[in-house]
Amino acid sequence: MKHIKIAAGLAHVNYGNIAGVVKEISDAGVDYIHSDAADMHDLQNMKLMGGHQIIAGIRPVTQLPIECHIYTVSMDRMFIEQIAEAGANMLVLPAEHFIGAQLAYIINWCREMGLKFGLTLGCYTPLCFVEESIYDIDRLHIVTHGVDETDGKDNWGWRRSVTDLVQRARKMIDEKNPKCELAIDGGLRADNMDPLIACNPDVIVLSSALFKDPEGAAGGYRKCRAAIDAAAEKYGL
Repeated sequence: MKHIKIAAGLAHVNYGNIAGVVKEISDAGVDYIHSDAADMHDLQNMKLMGGHQIIAGIRPVTQLPIECHIYTVSMDRMFIEQIAEAGANMLVLPAEHFIGAQLAYIINWCREMGLKFGLTLGCYTPLCFVEESIYDIDRLHIVTHGVDETDGKDNWGWRRSVTDLVQRARKMIDEKNPKCELAIDGGLRADNMDPLIACNPDVIVLSSALFKDPEGAAGGYRKCRAAIDAAAEKYGL
């Protein structure tokens, strides 16, 4: 049975105890630490969080790979140097803002500094934004939440178009770059992931499903791990 990895997203956590949070969820058994970050433009409710200072603060308490997923409209070499020095292992940027010559520079900077590189398809961003770059990235990261069944804070539903998008993304990756991970992120909980696991992702990013669980982060992890494994077995992955 396929081991679908869990990345612990640091969007819905107590930043006053971030090292303790990361150590707890690392010990629970997750596969990646996913540090969400944002500038002053995109994702206004999370601006100025999750950059190199956070990564440097959590690196000593976990041996897991740390990925910096930043919502931004610009990227320079200094930021990449900062997160690499802090101990990050991957940079993930929004595909809708990074296309053309600048993307080639960014990918090469990441390779130079030993970082993997991914692109995110945000809400309603079409798959065609990565048709050319898919050959050269390590992660295709699909944001799955939408506009319905959400409180706009901790709990989001996922939009109706997502299963079709993830299926098409899986086909693209399998045909053009099988080494690229397919990740899904947003509105995913133990009780609603089944249809998306059927689409065969490699990584599931979870935040409120882990850190807002009544039984604590470890309890949330156990519930989600069991749900993912049951669905993977169900669909013969």
